[in-house]
Amino acid sequence: MRKPGGKEAPAPLRRGWTTGACATAATKAALTALFTGDFPDPVSIRLPRGEEPAFALSLEERTTQMARAGIVKDAGDDPDVTHGATIIAEVKRLPVGSGIRFRAGEGVGTVTKAGLPVPIGEPAINPVPRAMMVAEIEELCAKNGVLPDIEVTICVPGGAALAQKTWNPRLGIVGGISILGTTGVVQPFSCSAWIHSIHRGIDVARAEGLAHVLGATGSTSEATARALYGLPEIACLDMGDFAGGLLKYLRNHPLPRLTIAGGFAKLTKLAQGALDLHSGRSEVDMAFLAALAGDLRADLNNRILNANTALEVLELTRDAGIDLAAPVAERARWTALATLRGAPVAVDVIVTDRKGAILARAG
Repeated sequence: MRKPGGKEAPAPLRRGWTTGACATAATKAALTALFTGDFPDPVSIRLPRGEEPAFALSLEERTTQMARAGIVKDAGDDPDVTHGATIIAEVKRLPVGSGIRFRAGEGVGTVTKAGLPVPIGEPAINPVPRAMMVAEIEELCAKNGVLPDIEVTICVPGGAALAQKTWNPRLGIVGGISILGTTGVVQPFSCSAWIHSIHRGIDVARAEGLAHVLGATGSTSEATARALYGLPEIACLDMGDFAGGLLKYLRNHPLPRLTIAGGFAKLTKLAQGALDLHSGRSEVDMAFLAALAGDLRADLNNRILNANTALEVLELTRDAGIDLAAPVAERARWTALATLRGAPVAVDVIVTDRKGAILARAG
């Protein structure tokens, strides 16, 4: 396929499967083997939107008491930390009346804080994956004439190390990763998982009774603001580029105080009114910065308008004795307050340089 002008169009990005879909497929394969002695390979499941993908098995083990099946997660072209991890389900029968129980095996986290969609003490298997597994278990049990009294243990070898690259430690999920997914499908480079984690971070902070949370664009500005206010790790919401995802959720789920911290360029975008601060989805407006700097001599104004980066503008104005970081901080705060639409959230903004030094504060 070619674009107009004869250039080759880029290949479409490949979708993948969530940990929840893999865990469901592994559960179905293991339970089928427990009942029949044979592992279906590949094993098909029905996703919430009606799709029926098939998964190849990477592990098959069975005794008279239990069965285990494993599936290697394929996240497609999404940069998912769990891509290539093996999701294992071990199933065994329980006494009559026990119902369906879930356990966290190796590499799967346990919930220790309130505010998440799973109760404290439960394995970090989210509601949709649980519902998917329950549906498969109930169908298989009915087909084989047995009651659905089944224990399911989900394991992810190496999951504890993978979890350190996720938000789980901050959310109070200890021991491993979460089994996630609302559709079963991983859309490549999707923003939804990041925004979902911001929302869960707010939920946990509210449940813990925190009065002050921090949304930072990166690790440097986060470290600066966290040290300034002595905030616990759980108060840090990993905002990244998703200021809108943070502020819109706080609008309906307020906390008493929010600090937004970030570098000059990112917060200039927020000052301009952008709520997605990613370089591919918003850009710094040099005319905005020139206007914010006030009356300038013509040569400096032209140099700002023709600057390549926000950092270049910052250095130009600094050399001219103009503090541009302060009005950027104030305008960024205005954008945040406007987005909150009167929600009872006090907002302050901190602008840092690349080394973490504070350039300006507002509010």
